[in-house]
Amino acid sequence: MLVIGSGPGGQKAAIAAAKLGRRVAVVERPDRVGGVSIHTGTIPSKTLREAVLYLTGLTQRDLYGQSYRLKDEITVADLTARTQHVVGREVDVIRSQLSRNQVALVAGTGRFVDANTVAVTDMTGQERLLTAHHIVIATGTRPARPDLVEFDERTIMDSDNVINLERVPRSMVIVGAGVIGLEYASMFAALGSKVTVVEQRARMLEFCDEEVVEALRYHLRDLAVTFRFGEKVAAVERHPRGTLTVLESGKKIPADAVMYSAGRQGLTDDLDLQKAGLSADARGRIAVDEHFRTAVPHIYAVGDVIGFPALAATSMEQGRTAAYHACGEPVHPMPELQPIGIYTIPEISYVGRTEDQLTEDCVPFEVGVARYRELARGQIIGDAHGMLKLLVSPEDRRLLGVHCFGTGATELIHIGQAVMGCGGTVDYLVDAVFNYPTLAESYKVAALDATNKIRQIDRMAD
Repeated sequence: MLVIGSGPGGQKAAIAAAKLGRRVAVVERPDRVGGVSIHTGTIPSKTLREAVLYLTGLTQRDLYGQSYRLKDEITVADLTARTQHVVGREVDVIRSQLSRNQVALVAGTGRFVDANTVAVTDMTGQERLLTAHHIVIATGTRPARPDLVEFDERTIMDSDNVINLERVPRSMVIVGAGVIGLEYASMFAALGSKVTVVEQRARMLEFCDEEVVEALRYHLRDLAVTFRFGEKVAAVERHPRGTLTVLESGKKIPADAVMYSAGRQGLTDDLDLQKAGLSADARGRIAVDEHFRTAVPHIYAVGDVIGFPALAATSMEQGRTAAYHACGEPVHPMPELQPIGIYTIPEISYVGRTEDQLTEDCVPFEVGVARYRELARGQIIGDAHGMLKLLVSPEDRRLLGVHCFGTGATELIHIGQAVMGCGGTVDYLVDAVFNYPTLAESYKVAALDATNKIRQIDRMAD
């Protein structure tokens, strides 16, 4: 098996195939082992978030007052020191895992010569041909850049170069209120930047629970973030004193820096896909079936290059599933029940359906809510705004959706995921004993809230 790309999807595909006894090679640029995820995406942005939370003391301000700071003057060097340390360690871990499983790491970039042959060009321009029974495309994505905008990667940036900022901007415009845009908006707002978010849609994170999104918007406004919904950017002008973002409505927004977060583009332009009998859509994405096979049955594609949900977690599972299928190993199809985690400040995570989806599908549900301020652990950590919401079927008492907002949301969600995945009911959560004081106890509080409401309905029926 030959894997093009060493991000979460490619790496897991390579290791899974090696464990099944196949000879495996991974093609990757020497400075990009671990892919976008390790170098400019998931790992740097989440490490940066952790550094921001720690150095600003933001999460402790409920306890120690609004003026509380761990460090008054936070520099980019303070933020990147932790990021570089983590990235270096993660690259070492990946190299170690690949070598331990006898996966050959071939330095360079790959392009198809035919459906079984890939030409790899190394950094000196030397080319070598590799042939394989199975090929996995895991090339990932890059930020999409509008043609009308002149990016200089210092004042006008995309999400890949925002981590290379020379200093923390006093003011910033973020174009796009998607996951990446909002994650960076909350980080820079926490650092004290005056952030304006411009979004052409009427609302943000439309796939999330509306109450949770409303809570996030309230907290970002509390950090002095300004939202401009239903607005399109007409031009971005660069001036000696910064940038001027001109909206189609005529508004002008001055700022030190502008970050574009306008979706992602699949890295397929240089693969010569047509020579393998493949093609990509306008966004550079490759179509696959439920086994992650492309139109050419022995060529698979996994990760961001195939589109939604484009998460590191799902990419890893796609890589493993594709390798198992290629090697003829029995494998369960990927479950529909997948958690979504958004690392804004505070973070959001959910699994299952939203209230809007259930209402649209005419599925009756009852809501159980636990608020962090009512939990001892919430008071201890100083998070009074977090919440956990359970959507429960009043008919068979199963969980239909779990939505969490606040500290540790991305960790907490897995309890709900496990209960839903095993077909458990709200009664399991009512009867379970949770450690005290913990945030996990919110499941019991929310479960009791939901069952009390269901009991009231049942009494009416009697």
